[in-house]
Amino acid sequence: MEMNLQPRASVCFVSGKPFAEGDRVTSMLVRAEDGAVARQDALESESGALVPTGFVACRWVQVYKPQARDGDSERELKLTAESLFLTLADPSTEPSPETERLVRFLALMLERKRLLRPRGRSAESGRDLYEHARTKQVFEVPAIELTPEFFAAVREQLTVLVGEPRQAATAAPEQPAAPAA
Repeated sequence: MEMNLQPRASVCFVSGKPFAEGDRVTSMLVRAEDGAVARQDALESESGALVPTGFVACRWVQVYKPQARDGDSERELKLTAESLFLTLADPSTEPSPETERLVRFLALMLERKRLLRPRGRSAESGRDLYEHARTKQVFEVPAIELTPEFFAAVREQLTVLVGEPRQAATAAPEQPAAPAA
């Protein structure tokens, strides 16, 4: 899963005030009617006035840290399953049911790609532990039961982010009837 998306904003979507290190920022991934996916960031204190411009796929709150300017700007524009997981699973991100569901799904997907390694379950929190292969950072992932309802909710969230799946041909073309004997 990969799509282009603008990087985290440095100013509030509502007021236009620049974020300062340590500010609490509410972020949303929103799909507009035209299908474009955008990230909207606002100071938590002003998030009540943040009116999404489309359907909200997920929302999270994080402490703002200025980005280093030495990174690859083209790579930063790519929202991948890995970067979305790292953002939503970051310990400074406050969990919500919608983000926890996505984190669980992304962890399963990234484990299959061998970008995350399972490391058991935390005795204190009862959450599953995963180690990020590249950074060696360990993340706690909610141990959500994988039910049909779980996958239906994840599908709805992912549909918002990547669009509706293309429909396969629903029926084979009609064959002419065999001649009567």
